[in-house]
Amino acid sequence: MSTPDLSLEICIDSVAGAIAAQQGGAQRVELCANLLEGGTTPSAGTIALARQQINIGLQVIIRPRGGDFCYSDLEFSVMQYDIVQAKQLGANGIVIGMLLPDGAIDKARTAQLVAIARPLNVTFHRAFDMTRDPAQALEDLIELGIDRVLTSGQEDSALEGLDLITALVQQAKQRIIVMPGGGVTERNLKKIVSQSGVREIHMTARGEIDSQMTYRNANAFMGGTLRPPEFSRLETEANRVKALVDLAKA
Repeated sequence: MSTPDLSLEICIDSVAGAIAAQQGGAQRVELCANLLEGGTTPSAGTIALARQQINIGLQVIIRPRGGDFCYSDLEFSVMQYDIVQAKQLGANGIVIGMLLPDGAIDKARTAQLVAIARPLNVTFHRAFDMTRDPAQALEDLIELGIDRVLTSGQEDSALEGLDLITALVQQAKQRIIVMPGGGVTERNLKKIVSQSGVREIHMTARGEIDSQMTYRNANAFMGGTLRPPEFSRLETEANRVKALVDLAKA
């Protein structure tokens, strides 16, 4: 199967990741901070420098914290401010997600964020995977004029949620872009695209790089109980992005 028009969005958390994604041939990046928490709003400096360094699409996630997607009035105010900042710093799109306590889309406040974001494109992120009724949620997003929805099919990975993703694509009837994301790899990309018929896909392409620190204090740690490695980190790799792009076109 040839998929020359498949668009790859690479999830990144640094300016270096943005550069690597572009070098590898990605069409777009989603810029986040704190990927261990599923992604939160990146700093203004990170957005500005990423914009300076790349000319591909730059999506900025607007998420004030990790955890659930039911936000306080103060958090909602932060989100509104961050959208304005992202627009001023040159983002091409924003990525949002808000739910009501009962698991429905928070249509009223989502509409307010979309209005602030325009004319940028708007993606509704994997908050969608926490909705109680995905078919109704999709119709709500279409009504709101959302451009695309990122989903794993309400499962731990897009491969496990492939049946629902396929059903959502059929339901959407090109009224909204359904973009699979979550656990997409070189091994399962072809199957996900082939069965669902999607034209955009979201994935990471990171590898571990060692810290430059030669002195390493093993008695202190900067994080909480769930501890990522102190002296190594994951970074987007251009060669892996290129391999994914080549796979999509092969």
